[in-house]
Amino acid sequence: MRFDPGTPLDSEADLACHLRALVRTDSRLAPVLGTVGTVPLRRHPPGFASLVGIMIGQQLSIASAAAIFGRVKARLDPLTPARALAADAEELRACGLSAAKMRTLAAMAEAVQSGRLPLDALADLPADEARALMYTVPGIGPWTADLYLLFALGRPDAFPSGDLALQEATRLAFALPERPSARALAGIAEAWRPRRGVAAKLLWAYYRWHKQREGAPI
Repeated sequence: MRFDPGTPLDSEADLACHLRALVRTDSRLAPVLGTVGTVPLRRHPPGFASLVGIMIGQQLSIASAAAIFGRVKARLDPLTPARALAADAEELRACGLSAAKMRTLAAMAEAVQSGRLPLDALADLPADEARALMYTVPGIGPWTADLYLLFALGRPDAFPSGDLALQEATRLAFALPERPSARALAGIAEAWRPRRGVAAKLLWAYYRWHKQREGAPI
């Protein structure tokens, strides 16, 4: 029986099936998979808290983002749109949020609370429609949207080409002379449709193996 390329990444077994199909599509990835062995699934519950955690990780190291998100969750417990909207600037600044991320947090909270960004419904929408809805929120761009689709909703084709660790992992895996730009990586990733997100998980695992530090932003 042929494995459906649209099957969500809900389990380790799903990911394993997608990986086998991926390396059949692009044999260059076979030695990458052979090197890393196990590729982590990294699924997280969909919802506002996961979206906030991804947003906080924009342009920050993994360690810094984790520390700030931990403080935000503790300070705004429970981390809901209403609690985020009720927080004052000093409270959020004390958690380590920049002014820009405070504005994005408020915009996300308002959009979710008002129903303009129906997080519960995103899983039932085509990926492009889900992205378009997320882009209507100031501060949510392709990186944040694709990470949410990949890690919270398990979409196997979501691919954040602007991620620096993915760019570096691709350079290492394919022995490129320099790290590809987001645009160049998006072009490379076309060969991996409809499993670009699966390739991303593989490349993050390769980054971790090669660099001996975490590369996946979640």
